[in-house]
Amino acid sequence: MNHNSPSMESADTSTSSNQLRPEVLAILRCPITLSQLRQEGDWLIAETGGLSYPVRDGIPVMLPEEAKLPPGVTSLDEFRQRYARR
Repeated sequence: MNHNSPSMESADTSTSSNQLRPEVLAILRCPITLSQLRQEGDWLIAETGGLSYPVRDGIPVMLPEEAKLPPGVTSLDEFRQRYARR
């Protein structure tokens, strides 16, 4: 039965589904450094320190344990010692 409602097939299923809306990105912060984030592909990169948080199925995963460490940093504890806002 069609009631002139959009079908699920017409929903946006493009590969850019992990692209966050600018207003969402504007309020997100790195939970360790409290710095702003910029989006690069499927990652949110902290402006301070460069910790990279994944975006999965359009949802930012803001757990430090899930983040990718920047070059030159070997552990999350080391990152916290260098960059954590106190």
